[in-house]
Amino acid sequence: MKSAKRSFTRSRKAFSEASGYFPGGVNSPVRSWKSVGGDPFFVASAKGAELVDIDGNRYVDFVGSWGPMILGHCHSKVVSAIRKQALNGASYGAPTELESRLAQKVQYLFPSLERMRFVSSGTEACMHAVRVARGFTGREKVIKFEGCYHGASDPMLVKAGSGVATFGLPDSAGVNASTAADTLTAPFNDLASVHALLAANRGQVAAIIIEPVVGNAGVLIPREGFLKSLAKLAAETGTLLIFDEVMTGFRLAAGGAQELYGIQPDMTTLGKILGGGLPCAAYGGRKEIMEKVAPLGPIYQAGTLSGNPLAMAAGLATLKQLSEPGVYIELDKISATIAYHIQEAADAAGWAEKICLNRVGSMFTLFFSKGPILNFADAKNSDAGIYAQFFRVMLNHGVYLPPSQFEAAFVNLKMDRKIIKRVANAAKAAFAKLD
Repeated sequence: MKSAKRSFTRSRKAFSEASGYFPGGVNSPVRSWKSVGGDPFFVASAKGAELVDIDGNRYVDFVGSWGPMILGHCHSKVVSAIRKQALNGASYGAPTELESRLAQKVQYLFPSLERMRFVSSGTEACMHAVRVARGFTGREKVIKFEGCYHGASDPMLVKAGSGVATFGLPDSAGVNASTAADTLTAPFNDLASVHALLAANRGQVAAIIIEPVVGNAGVLIPREGFLKSLAKLAAETGTLLIFDEVMTGFRLAAGGAQELYGIQPDMTTLGKILGGGLPCAAYGGRKEIMEKVAPLGPIYQAGTLSGNPLAMAAGLATLKQLSEPGVYIELDKISATIAYHIQEAADAAGWAEKICLNRVGSMFTLFFSKGPILNFADAKNSDAGIYAQFFRVMLNHGVYLPPSQFEAAFVNLKMDRKIIKRVANAAKAAFAKLD
């Protein structure tokens, strides 16, 4: 398959201009493409499964705004809901019925969220969840897992995967040593290491926070029984278990990873799909925990745009579509077919023993390393240079993968047979050109 001749003249000019305003020319680090080479394209529009850049190039989009676009871009029902609400105002700084309507839907799908708060980003949700856990338990320390990214708040920027891993930064400059000292880290899928941390810090750990399926180190899949054993261990030690489902919520199942694996954590964070593409997130959990939050309790949290009506309307419209019968069966079928074609292309080009494709539902990562890839250390052994080559060839054939080895690819419901065929042909071309 020959790639179409592509011009990036306008995108290069736009990136040069943006570099005069923003660090690295972008407003979020992975968008800079530093780990895959070249300059990023600038998007003009999106529809369904495709992006169109300002030079007119079209791409099958596996980034999907880093997860929210599960229905595809510009879904008519979501656009209509946003437009209708915009005519009545974008933000009031006062309560609306939309907040309760969306909360009711969330609570139905996530019964563990007996009480919740809407915020504007996943970073906020995780930051506040950790603060609430500390305030509720009276303990200071938190256990997280290597490669799990829980937003850009100071305590969570410790072995955080995602953009931090892409740029080879184990921590972030500007994070106080005293702040980082209360964040303990364990390898994902390693229950013994959690046992050891809890034993060494007996009675001091407020919470264990985890991406139940990791997406920010590439997709890492929990071993059978790992999450249930973790929940049992947390309960035995009086430690709150926080599921960070900002990425997996409404994606792996209507009720997220906790539905998929049959676990109800003490607290949950949600985002991305929750807002239907608009800035929206939530944190919540058991009633007795959340009633410690102001104005009922002493733990303070606030946000001017929390629960803003545009995001509430978009979220409601999105979750309504995802509640249609058979949606997740269809989504998994699409994802499995795409994974099959990528694996088939690898086999045909002699790469079968040099890659590992991890997939859960509509999230997947192609690692250029022989598997299994079970934790962040395994993921870091994959060949990011080969991934960069693969990314560039796929891009030249009109397929946009995450511009980092350490990010999940996302499938959406608009990836039909024609789209899948384009991906299959691009993958054949890409594997054939790898060194």
